[in-house]
Amino acid sequence: MQNGTRLAAIDIGSNSFRLEISAVDHGQIQRVEYIKDTVRLGNGLDATRNLTPEAMRRGWDALARFAERLANFKHAQVRAVATQTLREARNREEFLLRARTTLGFGIDVIPGREEARLIYLGVAHLLPRNEQADGERRLVVDIGGRSTELALGRALEPQTMDSYRLGSVAWSMKYFPQGQFSSATFRAAEVAAKAVLEEALPIYPRDQWDVAYGASGTIGAVGDVLAAAGGTPGVITRTGLDDLIGRLIRAGSTDKVRIEGLREDRKPVIGGGVSVLRALMDLLEIDQMQVAQGALRHGLLHQLLDRDAGVTDLRETTVERLSARFVTDPAQAARVAHTAQMLYLQLRDSAETQDTAERPQDAAGDGRRSLRKLRWAAVLHEAGVQISHTDYHKHGAYIIDHCDAPGFTLDDMHQLSQLILGHRGKLHKIEIMLNDADFVMQLLALRLAVLLCHARRDPQPQALHLARRDASTFEIQAHADWAAHYPQSMHLLREEAFAWHRVGRKLRVLLVN
Repeated sequence: MQNGTRLAAIDIGSNSFRLEISAVDHGQIQRVEYIKDTVRLGNGLDATRNLTPEAMRRGWDALARFAERLANFKHAQVRAVATQTLREARNREEFLLRARTTLGFGIDVIPGREEARLIYLGVAHLLPRNEQADGERRLVVDIGGRSTELALGRALEPQTMDSYRLGSVAWSMKYFPQGQFSSATFRAAEVAAKAVLEEALPIYPRDQWDVAYGASGTIGAVGDVLAAAGGTPGVITRTGLDDLIGRLIRAGSTDKVRIEGLREDRKPVIGGGVSVLRALMDLLEIDQMQVAQGALRHGLLHQLLDRDAGVTDLRETTVERLSARFVTDPAQAARVAHTAQMLYLQLRDSAETQDTAERPQDAAGDGRRSLRKLRWAAVLHEAGVQISHTDYHKHGAYIIDHCDAPGFTLDDMHQLSQLILGHRGKLHKIEIMLNDADFVMQLLALRLAVLLCHARRDPQPQALHLARRDASTFEIQAHADWAAHYPQSMHLLREEAFAWHRVGRKLRVLLVN
């Protein structure tokens, strides 16, 4: 990536939306601009876990302001992710549909462990690099609005990651709903936080890390307050945290809090945040925590930089790991993947020929991304075969939709799971996905590849030509001698045509000499 190229990362958090713009400088990133908007999206989840119209409006307005700043950016230069509130929200697609249009860029809802991984990368990249620092075992903590992330690792490599459903916004709403502080409420909030976090104790014991680092909102705010009170800048101690809690109790309520270093926008969620931090420090025996400069958005920026530099995409490694764990016939997986890609390229070429006038600016990039996702789905299409030979596609879809998959977003994994679910059998079970034209082409290519490789030997895809005639009509031309030589494959093609007919699509099978 050329020096001076600008990259942007957007963190759509439960408490704040953050935009970080950086410039590439000899393989490193240098901040150009940082914008934070306190949206409190997490406050807008109602009792049924739906975002209220008011909360969605606040979010859309913030993204509109970001969009103005990103007007000249290309899609490859921007990464936007959403975290716990949108992981929970039942109506998240309603919010995201308008949010993506408003921002002008895609928005990925990432799993909790992926969030923890990116936070670790952001923290690690902004720490000093030297032999001693690279050798230290690091515990990284981030207390967000509705979730808390933990990660263990060395240097730039996170090794263990987890996300827990508690945070400053959620705990403030639950234990300090009127903004009232007392010893009893802080005690109740801390006990409840320990109940959630106690499963972290055997995973992150004190003997597994050397230095604890804290990232982002709550921890940064506490660090500022303790430094203003005369503490060591950038260091949080349990003694200092206890002193802060005592000052909040003496104030009695958020509107009476007058503490140097505590910003106004942090006051409504400080009670919940320090309760979670106090529970975590006590439970994991953290006597001292370093306030880190890096955060989720910095991890996103370095991920953009790494992908452009040709660093191996973590998703490839994840698929390899899942394949090694679940796929019993790697030769068949590779065979199906190769055939599916060949068929998809035929479909894509015919579709782009038809749609030249309406072809998006980054159609080539979209095609590469779709081809890669198709290959991943093909490699993993038999992931459920160890559970059931008859319903393996259902079990495989469940595994992929729910497994830990570093590098992937929730939407990515769901799309892969739906390709796996739909690669055999009736199509009604995934009919809602058939509104996506590219998904249909991916699925058709995958189904035909599985069909042609049914004998677990290399097929002859060059004997077939697959084309899209319009959005709902596809055509397979097969050589007559191929059809005579492979009668079972020809029978399966006709059955496939009938399956698509039942969901309102046409798949014509034509024989040519």
